[in-house]
Order: sequence, then C-alpha cells, then structure tokens
Amino acid sequence: MAAQRRSLMQTQQQSWTDDLPICHLCGVGTAANCMYGSDGKSTQMHPYEDGHFRFRSEDGCFLYGVFNGFDGSRVANFVAQRLPAELLLGQLNSNNSDADVRRILLQAFDVVEKSYFETIDDALAEKANLQSQLPEGVPFHQLSPQNQKLSERLDLLKQEVSGGATAVVALILNQKLYIANVGTNRALLCKSSIDGQNQVIQIGQAHTTENEDEIQRLSQLGLDAHRLRSTVLVAGQTSTRRIGDYRVKFNYTDFELLSAAKNKPIIAEPEIHGGQSLEGVTGFLLLLSEGLIKALEAAHGPEQANQEIVAIVAAELAQQGSLEAVAQSVVERVKRIHHDAFASGRQRAQQCSRHEDMTLLIRTLNYPQPDTALTPTQGGRIYPVSVPYSNSQSTSKTSVTLSLVMPSQGTLTNGTNTASTLDEGTPTGQSPTATLQSTNTHTQSSSSSSGDGSLFRQRGSQAAQPDETGRVPPYVDFTQFYKLWGADHSDSQNTQGGLGPQ
Repeated sequence: MAAQRRSLMQTQQQSWTDDLPICHLCGVGTAANCMYGSDGKSTQMHPYEDGHFRFRSEDGCFLYGVFNGFDGSRVANFVAQRLPAELLLGQLNSNNSDADVRRILLQAFDVVEKSYFETIDDALAEKANLQSQLPEGVPFHQLSPQNQKLSERLDLLKQEVSGGATAVVALILNQKLYIANVGTNRALLCKSSIDGQNQVIQIGQAHTTENEDEIQRLSQLGLDAHRLRSTVLVAGQTSTRRIGDYRVKFNYTDFELLSAAKNKPIIAEPEIHGGQSLEGVTGFLLLLSEGLIKALEAAHGPEQANQEIVAIVAAELAQQGSLEAVAQSVVERVKRIHHDAFASGRQRAQQCSRHEDMTLLIRTLNYPQPDTALTPTQGGRIYPVSVPYSNSQSTSKTSVTLSLVMPSQGTLTNGTNTASTLDEGTPTGQSPTATLQSTNTHTQSSSSSSGDGSLFRQRGSQAAQPDETGRVPPYVDFTQFYKLWGADHSDSQNTQGGLGPQ
C-alpha cells in the first residue's frame, strides 16, 4: 500500500482522487466571496480559495475536510488532494487505537506541508536568484528594460509561492469521531435525544490570539503575551496555525511581532480531539469554513452563531431529501442573512460590507430525512417563512426559515382546499422544534425549550406587547412566501386577487 501511495502521489495532482470512493452520506454547500457596493450590488473580490474533500474507504473509514485558503487557492487545493492519500491509502485501518490515529493524523499534516514546500523549491530558488540580480530600492520605472522584465517575473513568482490554508478534518473510524483542526475553521456535532432536544458541541477552538492556549504556546517561545492579546492579525492572518505560508514559516524573524521567537511560532500541527464514540448517536456533523462563520457572526453577533447554524440546518433537513441541496440552501441562507444585515443600514451594517468564501459540509448520523423534497405532484409545495428566535439569556436575534406546505391543486376557500390531497400522505408542514445546548472545550451555555415548539415562542424580555387596540405587531416574515406563491399563481391572482397584504 505504501508503494501504491508513493506511485499515485507522483502522478498528476488531480488524477489519483478518482480512485477514492466519494462518501454520499454528506453534502457540501459553497459560496464565493463578495463585496457590496453602495448600490447593494455584489462584486467578487478574488477567485474562490476554499477547498474540501469527502471520501470513504472499503473498511468503514470516512474522511472529510474543509480548507480556507488565503492569498490564492494553491495550498488549499494541494492539501485537499494530498492529505487523503496520506490517510486512506494504507495508513488507517480498523485495528488502530486512539493513540495510533492521533499519531497518524499528526504525521500526515507534517508530511503534506513538507511535500507542498518541495513543490515550490524551484520557484523559491529562482525568486532568490532574481532578487540578487535586481538593484535594491530602485523604483520599477527607473529600471532598465531588461531589469523590468526580471521584476515582472519576480512578481509572478511571489504570487506563485505565496499563500496558505487553514483546515478542519473529521475522521470516522470504528464508530469513533476524530477532529483535527489547524486554524480558524470550525467543527460542530449536533446530537438529538429521544425527547427531541438537540445538544450542540463545538469541538475545539479557533487558533487565534483570543485562544489562551495559543497565547501560552507562543509565550513559551519567547513572544510577548500582552502584545499578542492586543493583536488581531499575526503576519497578515488571524490564525496562529496554518499550512503553507512560507514567508512566515522560514522568515518569521522578519516580522516584528514574531522576531523574538526561539522556534517557528506559526505551525501546521493540528489540535486533535477524539475519538468520541458515535455509537447510538443521532444527529449531524458540520464542518464550517472561517468565511461562513464570520459572515453569520458579523450579521447577528457571535453569541448564538452555533445555535443558529444548527437550527437552519435542522429546518432544511426537515424539508429536503438531498444533503447536497440542504448544504447549499444553508449557505445561501447565511449569505442572505449577511446581505440583509448590510442592506438594513443598522448597527451591524458596517461589519457586513463584505464576506469571504463560504463552505459547509454536513454529515448526517442516523438522522431521519424525507425521501425527497415535496413537489406539486406529491400534493404540496413548500414555501419558506422566516420566524425570529431570541434567547431570553441573550440579546442576539436569530431568524430561522420554516416551511408551509400549501396544496398545489384546487382553490382555497375560507382557508380550506376544495381538492386537497393533504390527507393522502402529504406532510403537514409542522415547524421543526429544537432545544439547543451549545458547549465547547472552554465555555458552556444553553437555551432551553421543550419539544412543543416553545423555542420559537419564548421571546423573553423582547416579547411583543399589544398596542392600544390590543393587537400584537406581526413578527413572522412572509416575504418569501408571498413572492413564491405569487410566482406560482400569477394567473389566478389576476382574476381572483392574490394572497398577501392588501
């Protein structure tokens, strides 16, 4: 197997993964980065830089990864290709202990980064040679034509070798879950209990200067802990661990903040959690890129981000049979939330002027799903309704998309359908309920509700109060419902009058 792995890794980078089976127990959704203009229109800032993989092996091993690239996609793409080869072609097997798995994961990340640096050795050597030929401190327009060509070639080489990636990798082996994290992506495990409650566990923490464990690691290398705590960007990125980024790995003394380090301060060593038993677990696993996390936190604040993304996923799982469609719908929902926050002009609008690439991987764990999404021929059409949720212990607001299943044939008369097929097996459109308990390795918080839908009824201190007429102002957003209903029934609206506010 080892010889097979070496042979495959010597072939073209994009060819060997064709022989690895894709896992169909998961779905992936993506969205490219964008920046909003004053007119509300979006413009992509740079090419898409995220990456992901989802593979399985013949002996019941499942491997998933989400990668957030920066300064180009080369590192993210390279790791997404090479890391599965290091793990699935002869390394992991059902006889491995927890200690074996952790050792193999650590070794794989180390080998993959070293392999990446080997691919840019020639470019780095050429770059150093060109730099030695060019006069220092001379502006481009003052260079001779020959030196201008050398300078242009140098710029291309700098672009070719720059960049890096952060990674979150999930491994399921022997019904145990292992998470390996490098940087600022996130892994969430949602467990559903028999009584309808959901426990949301954040596995690990982002490697940033807000992580006290990272501050301690860096301070032991001789860096100033107080200065690190007051710094957001470390050598241009928020992550204190990353794959690639040769400038920081080999020239960290050129960065004032890192210059006092006794050894490489920015590392690609993953923090590994597990194995956590999945025996009897019902729920789902989420791998989120930093761009998706930051977009949601920018729009609604970081306090309820984990609960909110899980609620949105649960709502989509309740109405769609395709995991690919579920993942993409969730990403699109977050994208809309982020854009709406910008368009609102309110407090968080300034933080939502742009977002980076978004990637979401969903892996279900014995989680019930409808066989297929409803279609008109099955007796109903799903229309989205946005329902606000607020935790009584938090001031943050969350909007969850639920569904109304409307009969697709016949006409509505006094709220009933004269030719309805709802009694013939059509889902009733009940709102999904969830009790979300968010935990991670450092903090715990919870928001409680029973399985009777009180998650969406408890409004705490923000409960709507009746006005002078005794009416409560509306707070459920039917905008998308009316829009889709109007598009589907435009002809009947013209003759009978349409649904919606008159």
